[in-house]
Amino acid sequence: MRERSAGTDGQKAGFGSFLPTAFLLATLATSAPAALAKDCSPASDGSNPCPVTLVRPPVAPLSAMAKLGEALFFDKGLSGSGQLSCASCHVPSAHYAPDNALAFAKGGVAMDKSGVRAVPSLTYRERQPPFSVGPDNATSETAPPPPPPPGIKGVKSASNTGASAQAMVPQGGLFWDGRADTLQSQAAGPLFDAHEMAATHAGVAARLRHAPYSADLLRLIGAHASDDMLIAEALFALARYQIEAPSFHPYSSRYDAWLEGKTRLTRDEAEGLRLFNDPVKGNCAACHLSAVDEEGRPPLFTDHQYEALAAPRNPLAPKGTYDLGLCAAGRADIGHNEAYCGFFRTPSLRNSATRKVFFHNGVFTSLRQVMDFYVLRDIEPERFYPRRSDGILLLYNDQPKIFWKNIDHTDIPFLPSKTPFLSPKERNDILEFLRTIVDR
Repeated sequence: MRERSAGTDGQKAGFGSFLPTAFLLATLATSAPAALAKDCSPASDGSNPCPVTLVRPPVAPLSAMAKLGEALFFDKGLSGSGQLSCASCHVPSAHYAPDNALAFAKGGVAMDKSGVRAVPSLTYRERQPPFSVGPDNATSETAPPPPPPPGIKGVKSASNTGASAQAMVPQGGLFWDGRADTLQSQAAGPLFDAHEMAATHAGVAARLRHAPYSADLLRLIGAHASDDMLIAEALFALARYQIEAPSFHPYSSRYDAWLEGKTRLTRDEAEGLRLFNDPVKGNCAACHLSAVDEEGRPPLFTDHQYEALAAPRNPLAPKGTYDLGLCAAGRADIGHNEAYCGFFRTPSLRNSATRKVFFHNGVFTSLRQVMDFYVLRDIEPERFYPRRSDGILLLYNDQPKIFWKNIDHTDIPFLPSKTPFLSPKERNDILEFLRTIVDR
């Protein structure tokens, strides 16, 4: 599931539309068995035939700065309304994601406004790289392999996630559109957004000087710190809390235990994992990496890259506007590059089974809807896109037609096909597997 850009100019290669489906499938199938063997598919009894010892983040007492960040994280007094803290939307008991089914969270000074995107989880950000445009080599930090023969774009697949195409792709960054590079700058976004926490510079500075934790803050940074310094250090403290607190990256799911050989998967879960990894079936692991990395760290179930998947428009979204994602993120390093319009960051699938809304616009309310969309988007589009009053189907209705060329039609399961790559039973099996990557 990889929307790909070729060359350094970021323009989409699009060779997939010229190659016969049979050729592409045969190419993927050639390497599939090796990939599945490498990923150590479950044994017949559901056990892991090649267990590993996972390298998790170290657990240690929180630093003084992280403890301060914890107090800030739960402080509603920082918001313009006095009713919202970071924890209001990033609820600890919900894996630091919303615990409700709102597509867009309520906020503003009078709590009468709505955000414009679904609130993501804050878990597993300790390994989030800053934004860059670079080689598509998601599984390794070593030099990429030689490029494929001229004129043939490699297909993004679960068996070949890094070497599948020598393309320059956007990756890393925070928010759905990658506009922030650090947790410190990310924290400032919702804090000062008029539709979210709606704080002001003066209001935050005053709160930081007169809060229960103010003495600790001033002790750390100095009693004569300026307002700018106070706010910068407070944002840094929030970042330290998220990096240091184990609850933000526990790696405690059943799948983590399975990777270490401490539990078995059920038959449906094991089949779901096989389909998740299979490049000619689900091909999910092409973007949601499921294997332990070269350093022995647990998988994050994301390659940190960006996709243009043409999610349907949410009827609750602001009328008369399109959310163009990455190309409208306001990043000076890429500008308004039309090749990136409609691109949104690939989220981690960890704890996704406990979420209540999905995609950047919260248009879907169950993982089953998401699975059906991935498999049937172009086979049964009427299931997802509305019709005009005259019966015309509004295909890709949240993406201006000029940018339809960016939409992924190249990678399984979006590769053009008359039949679905996954049956309803197979989709159910993948959903069963996704429940194993929920932290306990």
